[in-house]
Amino acid sequence: MLDSHGRKIDYLRISITDRCNLRCQYCMPEELPSINHTEILRFEEILEICRQAVALGITKFKVTGGEPLVRKGCLPFLRSLKNLPGVEQVTITTNGILLKDCLSELEDIGIDGINISLDTLNPETYEKMTGRNEFSRVWDAILAAQASKIHTKINCVLLKGMNDQEFFDLIHLAKDYSLDVRFIEIMPIGFGKGFEGFDKKDLLAQLAEKYPDYQSIQNPRGNGPASYVSIPGFKGCIGFIDAIHGKFCDQCNRIRLTSDGILKLCLYYENGINLKNLLRSGASSEKLLDIMKHTIYKKPAEHQFHLIAKEGSEELKKMSQIGG
Repeated sequence: MLDSHGRKIDYLRISITDRCNLRCQYCMPEELPSINHTEILRFEEILEICRQAVALGITKFKVTGGEPLVRKGCLPFLRSLKNLPGVEQVTITTNGILLKDCLSELEDIGIDGINISLDTLNPETYEKMTGRNEFSRVWDAILAAQASKIHTKINCVLLKGMNDQEFFDLIHLAKDYSLDVRFIEIMPIGFGKGFEGFDKKDLLAQLAEKYPDYQSIQNPRGNGPASYVSIPGFKGCIGFIDAIHGKFCDQCNRIRLTSDGILKLCLYYENGINLKNLLRSGASSEKLLDIMKHTIYKKPAEHQFHLIAKEGSEELKKMSQIGG
């Protein structure tokens, strides 16, 4: 469907849990209180929301967390979502710790893509950034995923003074393996406000010094806003997502569903519509469809991360509570 600004909204990011088995410093470095299980959307509720989303022309879905694979029943849910009439694509974002044991079933489900979050190739830095000594499990999962039939991407967040010296080491993953590596600008949400990162302009300048023959890729390589470049001799591509310094709101095609049932139209704004309460009050499918349609139509024109937010408008939740 089109929103009031003429943008085609066809992509829904679904957080199925706020829980995670890592404690990344910029996401959830401390024991945040988890949402009570009774307040989390049941899988059948999520599927009902997805049915209505498909009726509105939303056919591409990303399943996230928290860490989605820690939720019991995640794989059967992915199969049900993939099999919904009208669904064109289902992908998943994971930290990779539990991925290796799930790969064969994910292939059987027909999952269309896997994004694995990895910010460092140094096991000591990994433990410092994530609070857990799990690098080897993630690395094994990456090797298994890129050798599978599933399109695999690595998501990296570079932080000044922490892992910024690994830029080229991370880029070279796309040289040695059949996967894309994407660098995501740190978002000023929750704990992310305490870190300084890099934007696309910074990183391209570094890239050009070593690989002046890189080429920009014009054709999309996914549902999101990443821009990509190719480097001669590389098996994969390098992507950049800079939501702050490379604002792409005029092309934004996505909405988000939090694990507790809030339909969010933009990461910046705190407000949204509570679909869980609507479902549990006995609303019909027709009522759900109508409310979703009118809510999505009012998607804001743009975020305001570059400004001082007005009180009561800025998102106050942590990323783990919203969905990565």
